[in-house]
Amino acid sequence: MIEEKINKVLLEDVNPELASHGGRAELSGIQDGVAKIKLLGGCMNCPSGKDTVELVVKEHIMSSCSEIKDVVLDTSVSADLLDMARKILDKSN
Repeated sequence: MIEEKINKVLLEDVNPELASHGGRAELSGIQDGVAKIKLLGGCMNCPSGKDTVELVVKEHIMSSCSEIKDVVLDTSVSADLLDMARKILDKSN
């Protein structure tokens, strides 16, 4: 399965590189051959996140997964974070 293949690339090739910056990457989804990557930890809010995905993550994934047409940074907010924010806002009312 393509998700397993990408997760293996992230675990073995990408995340060791990102760990030197206190970060890591995870696959958040695949749509129409485009892998969406979420940066976490020290890479999460880095202004160079888009470049990191373009120059590091994309290179590794595209060379290992011929099924993938592109790799992009997923900047969406997680459902867990939204739920936490709602709970905080509900307590303040």
